[in-house]
Amino acid sequence: MGAGLRFERVWEPREIVFDETYYAKDALSLLRFGVERKTVGTTEDPVADRILNAGGTDLWVQCPPRPEAECLSFVAHPPLGKWMIAAGEWLFGANPLGWRFAVALFGSLTVLILARTALRMTRSTLLGCLAGLLLALDGLHFVLSRTALLDGLVTFWVVAAFACLVVDRDRARERLALALEDVRNPVDGKVRADAVPWLGWRPWRVAGAACLGAAVATKWSGLWFLLAFAVLTLVWDAGARRAAGLRRWGADLPAALPTLALVPAVAYLASWAGWFGSPLGWGRNWDRSSGLAFPLDSLWSWFQYQRDILDFHDGLADGHLYQSWPWSWPVLARPVAFYYPEGVRGCGADDCSRAILAVGTPVIWWGGIAALVAITVWYFRARDWRAAAVLVSYLAGWLPWFFYAARGRTMYLFYALPTLPFLILAIVLAAGWLIGPARAGSTRRTVGAVVAGTFTLLVIVNFWWLHPVLAGEVITYEAWYSRMLFRSWI
Repeated sequence: MGAGLRFERVWEPREIVFDETYYAKDALSLLRFGVERKTVGTTEDPVADRILNAGGTDLWVQCPPRPEAECLSFVAHPPLGKWMIAAGEWLFGANPLGWRFAVALFGSLTVLILARTALRMTRSTLLGCLAGLLLALDGLHFVLSRTALLDGLVTFWVVAAFACLVVDRDRARERLALALEDVRNPVDGKVRADAVPWLGWRPWRVAGAACLGAAVATKWSGLWFLLAFAVLTLVWDAGARRAAGLRRWGADLPAALPTLALVPAVAYLASWAGWFGSPLGWGRNWDRSSGLAFPLDSLWSWFQYQRDILDFHDGLADGHLYQSWPWSWPVLARPVAFYYPEGVRGCGADDCSRAILAVGTPVIWWGGIAALVAITVWYFRARDWRAAAVLVSYLAGWLPWFFYAARGRTMYLFYALPTLPFLILAIVLAAGWLIGPARAGSTRRTVGAVVAGTFTLLVIVNFWWLHPVLAGEVITYEAWYSRMLFRSWI
């Protein structure tokens, strides 16, 4: 279902949508030159967009006649996400299908991975399917899986990293249980408290670290998940050793820290291979005058480029019609209109509308708030690691934005997309606890199943009702207006 919804007529509308004007063009430039170059138009001077509508995308990265240095383009995000978009353009060409293929593909894979992760965490096929269904039917994830922006790709890498680390947690505990047999006291059969069993090679942790590096290499907001997940996996290791009666809880640190630091760093640096391999990148020769030998001058120029990116984000405080603040994101107070052309016809009425509104499915987001409260209470009652993991992961994607809000940085609702999978996991955990285990009474399980089923049905109806303004369908103005729940949605 997730893939079907995301790929259905993904090439519509056949024109640039919102910030695709940056990422689709940058991706094509990466294919041709290995670095981003200026195009013939920008959002302020949309010449390139008009050329696109006339079928002339071959001119996108043709810099107008000028000195070569003036064709270099400063970009504010690392290149991996644009390379992913570029893969679709390589397969299908510089057209809407080409630049949206990757986001639809990885959005669909996110649904699958989240379902598998929920299954592993709950040991329930039903709850695993519920997690996948909820993500498939969320409006914000749906829109970001059909629009060539970076946020859906960041979300994929974050969910993939979390899934890998959950698998690593299970594998590590299995290995620890086996290793304990070798450190038991032969007299009384108890585990020696001073024992330090080694858990061996941990490929799932390496894979998780690589995914976290890829998240940062797509968008810097992935850094907060890198820090949070590193803490989580180390706490899981310490908790396992403590539960086994071992004295040295931090025995895994010497092997874990290099993995959690070096692997993401290598993944991030590798994403800049095109920049290092081309003489045309922005700031590529910034330190050439220092006399340092290659590759030292290249590395120093690259560090300066990272500083430039940091300065850009730190100083980004331009006002925008659809900007919002992080405390308003959970209630969907101010969504973003990605697409709303004028002069639409074909709805059978005098006034027609065609819109793509980047907004979550309200039943999921509002129900998720209650679920977060529920699992917080549950954690303090039962010390359930799953509740802690979901809460930490959700807060890692939400709280850092409060710091930037205090500095007046421009931000939007769709920045909250990486928190959505963990909001859904909170709902799934709450549903599982509401239904209860197999040994629970029939009344509780019946009532819990009815409540969870009713919630799921409401989600389906809510998404179906919003679908026309999520997918850019041509409808009457009255039908569009009826779907704007609040004036702030307009």
